[in-house]
Amino acid sequence: MTAIASDHQRMVACLLADTRANGGLAPVDLEQFWADQAAAVADPFGADIPQCPLGILMSGECVYDELGIPEDYWRYAHDQEWRLELHKAYNDLAEPIVGRRLLSEQWHDPTLQYPAVKGLSDIFEAEVVWSNGSWWLEQSAHTEGELAALLDRVEARLERPRAFILPANWDAEKARLAALGVKPPRYRHQRGPVTFATSIFGIENLIYLLVDHEPLAVRFRDTILRAMLELGRVLDEEAGDTPETAPHGFSFADDNCYLLTPEMYELFAYPILAGVFARYAPNPGDGRHQHSDSAMGHLLPLLGRLGLTSTNFGPTVMADEIRAHLPNAVIYGELAPFTFSRNEEAGIVAEFLRDFALTRAARGLIFSTAGSINNGSRLTGMRLIMAAIQRYGRY
Repeated sequence: MTAIASDHQRMVACLLADTRANGGLAPVDLEQFWADQAAAVADPFGADIPQCPLGILMSGECVYDELGIPEDYWRYAHDQEWRLELHKAYNDLAEPIVGRRLLSEQWHDPTLQYPAVKGLSDIFEAEVVWSNGSWWLEQSAHTEGELAALLDRVEARLERPRAFILPANWDAEKARLAALGVKPPRYRHQRGPVTFATSIFGIENLIYLLVDHEPLAVRFRDTILRAMLELGRVLDEEAGDTPETAPHGFSFADDNCYLLTPEMYELFAYPILAGVFARYAPNPGDGRHQHSDSAMGHLLPLLGRLGLTSTNFGPTVMADEIRAHLPNAVIYGELAPFTFSRNEEAGIVAEFLRDFALTRAARGLIFSTAGSINNGSRLTGMRLIMAAIQRYGRY
């Protein structure tokens, strides 16, 4: 056992003992924590920040276990009054435990919403269906012949993208909402190219395509990139932006990127990210983010070439590996989501100590889950992390 591992075990045991002695609540000065958090999260690389910033501010998924009610994600998504009732009840618990009301209690007026526009999945004819508590994209091509025909139809749509992307009532609703000062949506986030392509064409199909039929794979790739840029251009123009005035920054969520070898990724996905970043994040300080809660460490050299400015990668991709390839990226991670949602207290503290030790010299860590914050994640667990940061995560 190394000295560092032994030291970490001692620190874990000490904090957990103090937590039990405090009636199950980890000892933390809440007022001081949030004052230090404000300074730290404003500049995670800052030379004078007092502590490691926290990125775990919980999520709406966490209301069920915390409040002792059955999961109902459909109602949560569609019944705003009920959702806000849950948020208030949850926040009433959160405030004394972590010192903040974490979930929004703000009512959103549906009459101030723009009508839904078509997205990338619509352009590629992928039906979005509700199944097992979440939305899924249905495959829209199953053979190479079907994919080629689909790409023909997509390319035809992209000749007149505005007519396809915007609904029939768009102009009237835009005029009404603009008069009220409500700006239309922009396009700055996308399911990543590998995840999107495997949803459209299937996992095995995409891999075989890359191996056996590179010209069609390249056409698929180029059509995805063209569709993304056209979608972004149309919505920017509707918002009154020009290429010079449009806001910078773009993010991807590409869980399935781990399925490709570096060579496959460089051929298929890399040019899509490079093309989108060239349009929307061309300057060194522009936001270029990727979330991929999977074992995709083999792609880090390629992502390093893309100059990501922030990451949220899977729990097997260690913070020092990320830092080696992305020296200027803010790392959101690397707490395993199930360590948190299963309330494995010793593991929660140990994983923080590990990540803080791996990044302490260079900084730039925002301690977060390496992926989603799932139901089962508890407010007492968040407070335990806050205590670990305040006691052991000082710079």
